[in-house]
Amino acid sequence: MIISTPRRALLRGSLSLGAATLLSGCDISDSDAVQSALHAISRWNDRVQALLFNQHTLAREYAASDVAREFRYNAYYPAQDVVAIDPGRYRLGLSGLIADKQAWTVPQLLALPRKMQRTRHVCVEGWSYVGQWSGIPLGDFLRHVGADTHAKYVGFQCADGYYEGIDMPTALHPQTIMAVTAGDEILPAKFGFPLKIRIPTKLGFKNPKWVTAMYVTNTEPHGFWSDRGYNWFSGI
Repeated sequence: MIISTPRRALLRGSLSLGAATLLSGCDISDSDAVQSALHAISRWNDRVQALLFNQHTLAREYAASDVAREFRYNAYYPAQDVVAIDPGRYRLGLSGLIADKQAWTVPQLLALPRKMQRTRHVCVEGWSYVGQWSGIPLGDFLRHVGADTHAKYVGFQCADGYYEGIDMPTALHPQTIMAVTAGDEILPAKFGFPLKIRIPTKLGFKNPKWVTAMYVTNTEPHGFWSDRGYNWFSGI
């Protein structure tokens, strides 16, 4: 992403503010004062990242030869514990600021028009892989079901208890998709069958898998890892 000079200055200012706070003489400990300061820095970073985000700037897309042959499994539990979802019983529930809240079945999701992308999944742990996914752009789906796209957020609940939320500009980004395939096959169970939200402008933990519910809201949704100290916006 190309950042203009004024935005670079703002970003440098935000980093300086964070550094100044950390070097202000506070002991690095679990004290309430330190945790409050760190939380304030994190929220500041979220606001700066949101300001820098350009809904029309695309993440890099890659050639088929760049796609990893064996994409890495990643979750907070081992692959053998992946939740098994019965496609016949699955329903994607919709709620919040959405006009048509009818639940969606797997066949209905698979029948939607798809866009394919080959983009890089970047994990906060420091590794990354190029993968190929296809699915309907989330923005198209939200408009199809009559969601209020002037609302601030979209939230997700997952079959394994995971939960996540994103800002509306990210939800409407043309590369944010409701992925139903990985490579040339239906999304495997370990990668989120039947539905994964693929967001190449976000870190990997902002890409929820095994999604069973979606809602539109003006209240910032909680995130599984942001509730545990990670930045909420987490753009890349």
